[in-house]
Amino acid sequence: MIDGVIDFIVDCAVKFGAKPDLEFNKPYVFRKNVGTDALKDNGAFFGFIHPEEEGSGPFHDFSLTIFPNDQNKPWLVCLGIGSSGFKNDYELATYPGLRRLFSKLIDERGFCKSDFADIETSLPKSITGIQDLQHIKNTIKTYTKVLPACQIVDDPESAKGKQIIAAFVAGYSKLRDWPTNNDHRKAVSEALESFLKTETTDESEELKNLLKERKYIVLQGPPGTGKTRTAKSVADKIGAKTFFTQFHAETSFSDFIFGIRPDTENEELRYKENLGNFSEALKYAVDHKYENVILIIDEINRANLSNVLGPIFYLFEHKMDISNVEIEIAPNFKINKLPDNFSVIATMNTADRSLAVVDFALRRRFAWYTLKPKAINSNQFFKEDFNRIQEIFDWYATSTELNLQPGQGYFIANTDNEMKNRIRYEILPLIKEYLQEGLLRNAKEEFNKYFYDRLKISIFE
Repeated sequence: MIDGVIDFIVDCAVKFGAKPDLEFNKPYVFRKNVGTDALKDNGAFFGFIHPEEEGSGPFHDFSLTIFPNDQNKPWLVCLGIGSSGFKNDYELATYPGLRRLFSKLIDERGFCKSDFADIETSLPKSITGIQDLQHIKNTIKTYTKVLPACQIVDDPESAKGKQIIAAFVAGYSKLRDWPTNNDHRKAVSEALESFLKTETTDESEELKNLLKERKYIVLQGPPGTGKTRTAKSVADKIGAKTFFTQFHAETSFSDFIFGIRPDTENEELRYKENLGNFSEALKYAVDHKYENVILIIDEINRANLSNVLGPIFYLFEHKMDISNVEIEIAPNFKINKLPDNFSVIATMNTADRSLAVVDFALRRRFAWYTLKPKAINSNQFFKEDFNRIQEIFDWYATSTELNLQPGQGYFIANTDNEMKNRIRYEILPLIKEYLQEGLLRNAKEEFNKYFYDRLKISIFE
């Protein structure tokens, strides 16, 4: 069985782009210690280590390591680190995408460290103490600090077992940059596909249900993810009367709630009352209690919310019973509770780093729904460009930096020439700005290669 699995992982490696027959620049060094004594003392292992390491003895850096046995008991498949620690791979260990990838390859019978550069923390007892692995407990104890990702495989020769092992080899191939052509990349994608699938959800339907439960929602996400469009779609879906406003730095209480303005049509200076967007929508909801009313607030975090909302902030409690406190919205217009047929959908651009953090009181009063960049089915959608940008973000971006990824709206064009113009005059300046602000530093050469391959333009010119 062991020899069969060894042949399988070597074949996978070749399919994913490794060329073990090269005299120089070999893709890996293969280690194998599966003799009778090793199996008896449960110290058997085999797998790939860094190509600069020796064929025996302690080694450095990331490895693909498999701990087998000859007792028909579960095996352990791991992304490991040599007991000598890091020599060439420390920077690689800090890339968020590496952990992001391997975390998707494990299930409840596996483990993934929160920090792949950490070689001081041992595996949790949920792995070291599990009954299924008692036959290799000494091995696990020896390497407990240098196994950032591992997965129990009950039967390595079964279809499921081979699927897991192939996925780990594919992950290691991405780590080592083995793929050099489309066939290699396609094979890697196919090996990872079932692990990386994300469930497709009808966001409008999900938001419609959330709105019914919570009443006040903020749609947050990077630019181009269709936040405003989605808000309008939800309003249409429930047949609501829609009011729309967009906040900016100068939006004030008098714009949004109530104020007075000069009457410019009168020859003498006089003022007239002005109902803001909120008050107009609210008054309509009060007067039409059997009709759903939605106020859409675009770019809610662009304004000074304390100044804009004033005392009405108190009313945004989705389960508020009638209060004994009345809030004056406008002269002769007081309420102690927002009507049940009145809802608010706000949008917030998570890539706008110039904006103040939304305070926790507002966060408690609203439900927060994140719209992420996603591929769409359209002849005008340039999927290859979208996928390349997404791959760079997924590999190099921190959780916070993922909020900067350009959404699908950036990749819609009628012709390739139009798409190139969008890349040149919209996406490239955006990425360049990120880099100039010190964001996504590790990805700068990847971005530069993408723009040069696509436009023959360097991002640093």
